[in-house]
Amino acid sequence: MKVSIIIPVYNERNLLAQVLERVLAAPLPEGCDREVIVVDDGSTDGTPDIVARFAARPEVHACRSETNHGKGSAIRLGITHATGDFILVQDGDLEYDPHDYVKLLEPLVTRRAAVVYGSRFPGGARGMKFANRLANRLLTLAANLLYQARITDEATAYKAFRADILKSLPLTCRRFEFCPEVTAKVRRLGHRIVEIPISYNARGVVDGKKIRWHDGVVALWTLIKCRVAPLAVKPGA
Repeated sequence: MKVSIIIPVYNERNLLAQVLERVLAAPLPEGCDREVIVVDDGSTDGTPDIVARFAARPEVHACRSETNHGKGSAIRLGITHATGDFILVQDGDLEYDPHDYVKLLEPLVTRRAAVVYGSRFPGGARGMKFANRLANRLLTLAANLLYQARITDEATAYKAFRADILKSLPLTCRRFEFCPEVTAKVRRLGHRIVEIPISYNARGVVDGKKIRWHDGVVALWTLIKCRVAPLAVKPGA
């Protein structure tokens, strides 16, 4: 079995090399191989040089958008290049620990689940600011009320899917609304979300964190909009 690890990046030259080394060295469930798909979303800070260096490795595939469109657009581009049985999203910073891959992928490999989220809150979500924690709680509450998701962390970046399911979703996200959109659409299709506790080490704006308060507003609106909008899987998926 193959795991496609999609890493959307934008101006991450300070941390990207460390992230890629950890991703490439992280253990996987027995019987799994990996492909790492790095999507450079129009970086201007030297990130492309780091991506090019790692792309020389056979398990790394690099693609680039010349213009910065947003994390959601980068993930959607990465999905089109994914050839694995499973798809896992990895941020291009050090907030999340690739050593959690085995835990995240185990329910997929054993066919116990088709969608797995890594929840930051059982471990306390170390360093997360109160405003971010409150926004996460509100978005999770909305997901649970609107979609009976029964989850504790809607906005976690660590999301893993059976590839055929993720590829079937008609995603339109551009920025950080990937999380609410994919949550809404997998639930509307009836897929249960299994949560696994993960480790987390929050970073701030000065460290390069790009999400802002207005992205939370967009995320909430996305959850509401997807509840009433027509939904159909992609033709041929």
